[in-house]
Amino acid sequence: MKRWSKYIGKRLFYMALTLLIIVSATFFLMNALPGTPYNNQDRLTAAQLEMLNKKYGFDQPLFQRYLNYLGSILHGDFGISLQFSDQPVATLLRQRISPSVQLGLQAVLFGTVAGVFLGVIAAMHQNRFLDVFCSLFAITGRSVPNFVVAVLLQYLFAVTLKWLPIGLWDEGFRSTILPTLALSISPMAESCRFIRTEMVEVLSSDYIELARAKGMSEIRIAFSHGLRNALIPLITVLGPMTVSLMTGSLVVENIFAVPGIGEQFTKSILSNDYYTIMAVTILFSTLLVTVIFLTDILYQVIDPRVRIEGAN
Repeated sequence: MKRWSKYIGKRLFYMALTLLIIVSATFFLMNALPGTPYNNQDRLTAAQLEMLNKKYGFDQPLFQRYLNYLGSILHGDFGISLQFSDQPVATLLRQRISPSVQLGLQAVLFGTVAGVFLGVIAAMHQNRFLDVFCSLFAITGRSVPNFVVAVLLQYLFAVTLKWLPIGLWDEGFRSTILPTLALSISPMAESCRFIRTEMVEVLSSDYIELARAKGMSEIRIAFSHGLRNALIPLITVLGPMTVSLMTGSLVVENIFAVPGIGEQFTKSILSNDYYTIMAVTILFSTLLVTVIFLTDILYQVIDPRVRIEGAN
């Protein structure tokens, strides 16, 4: 227990330090961008610009604004959006996070399950047609951008066959199917590639040969004995990928008109909405370091052979 406490405390310290560095870098980079976040800037007089800068605190020294911003986010205040009717950024993100999280979780769940199944099938038929097919699928899935897949799915199932809505977010679960499929290609390809590689090695192990000698079927051996060990390396990949999908794919959300964080982030960049951009970056970074931390803990719980690094 003492080793676990020391390890977790150390990791939490590094998480906090990482987030501080990300917040600081984001703040200073955003303030180094040219232009201002005001609409119709060219039509504003010098007096109006001075009034707006004073209202939003841009007239203060940069380091003072940085300290004020750190203090605000510690209290859950991420500022106000300068492009969306002065709404609190936290409110905007709260309204947008649900569609992104839903699509991300659906894509990871479907993509992982399908990818694991394809990877196992490929390993069981090593160097044969199914193995070659699954390997080509994994390579293609990693190479083709998800927005290309999104457009193809949209054209085939929405425009040509008219089975599913072309976009928007007003038909319940049916509206999520096409963007989920588009986003699931990446985790499916990654899962297939990892599982196939690990399963080929696992299926040649001594304990697998012993299971075969006992008369067990290949399917039972693969899914009951081999898959458990093959899943361990996949965990480290799925964590960051889940966060990436949960926080929204910028282009896919725009293609399907999904009112998620990705769409919000794109609009904020185009309009130099400083506080919104920084808040989305902080949200993504917090989720990422948290998932990586939980993944490391889970990895060591699943595999007792892994020692707690730095806990001695």
